[in-house]
Amino acid sequence: MKRVVVFRNGSSVDGKVISVTHSSSLDDVLSEASKKLGLVGRKIYTPEGGLIDEVSLFRDDDIVYISSGEPFKARAESSSTSFHSKRRDMSVGVSQCNQDKWVTLNVGGMLFSTTRSTLTQNDPDSMLARMFTDNSDSGWNSSVDENGSYLIDRSPRYFEPILNYLRHGRLIIDRNINPEGVLEEAKFFGLTSLMEQLEEMIEREQPADEDSPIVRREFVLKLLATSTDKELRCQGLNFTGANLSKLDLRGVNFKYAILKDANLSGANLSFCNFERADLSHAVIDSANLLGVKMLCANMEGTSLHSCNFEDPAGTRANMEGALMKSVNLEGSHMAGVNLRVANLKNANLQNCDLRGAVLAGADLENCNLSGCDLQEANLRGANLKGAAFELMLNPLHMAQAVR
Repeated sequence: MKRVVVFRNGSSVDGKVISVTHSSSLDDVLSEASKKLGLVGRKIYTPEGGLIDEVSLFRDDDIVYISSGEPFKARAESSSTSFHSKRRDMSVGVSQCNQDKWVTLNVGGMLFSTTRSTLTQNDPDSMLARMFTDNSDSGWNSSVDENGSYLIDRSPRYFEPILNYLRHGRLIIDRNINPEGVLEEAKFFGLTSLMEQLEEMIEREQPADEDSPIVRREFVLKLLATSTDKELRCQGLNFTGANLSKLDLRGVNFKYAILKDANLSGANLSFCNFERADLSHAVIDSANLLGVKMLCANMEGTSLHSCNFEDPAGTRANMEGALMKSVNLEGSHMAGVNLRVANLKNANLQNCDLRGAVLAGADLENCNLSGCDLQEANLRGANLKGAAFELMLNPLHMAQAVR
């Protein structure tokens, strides 16, 4: 099928478009043109005045003039030639512009027009950039539709925010669009910088499940958003298995919090409140615990190897009544710490500095205190059954253990 623009003889306005098929005859063309133009057409002329007497002479997008029998008018020749020339020049200009700068993408049936620079400059290492770089040998290597638009079998709903991001560098998603869908498209097109932003957005906006543990990233964001002169309250929150290692958590309120199996190694936990918190089987090795409060906390099986509880200012760590069965405190500095009535059965306290520590009423059954410094420590009423006191730095006086 060919598309032909018809004008009245001698006129360059009010043209009409008709279709010429392979089965059309010259009479069919004249009949259709006559209906469109409101005349009785008998002759068809080219813009140069040539008489068309065969249908096969028509080309797609031809401009022709219909005559009722009168000869071709010269006036229409100059006008139509000028019009045809301008139209041809415009067509060439648009074609060159499309090839050199603009491209049209047919994404899942929806058309998107954009420039090559938009697709290539914002994220030059992405798949989209490689597809449309000018020096690409193979180019897009994709099918095109009948209008020359590149066919991409993806969701147009989720592609639109990606294209806008490439246009102005900002991620903006309407409320009715799921960012997880946009993330899948970003992964497909290899847009690394956009993927990172989407992952942060999804994690930030995802409603917190009361039963699901808080992850490191979520907690760090909360930590950064809290002023240093205000208390960060994390009472009763679930941090099971969370990696909070090497963070500065001074003064955070973890009362009643669940930190089972959490990693707090190397963290600064000075003056934190862990009262009645569950720290069972947590790893708190090499942490700073100056002035920490751990009253009645559950620290069964917790590793506190080489921790520092000593505060030069004199504020003592308080672990009174804590459950510390099988805890590992080897090599920790615990001078003056309060472990009154704490349960330390089978605990490892080798080489600990426990000068002036309060262990009155503590259960130290089978506790390993070898190599400890217990100078002036209070062990009155403590259960010392099976406790090991080998290689003590200072001899243990009876007065320290007798009521």
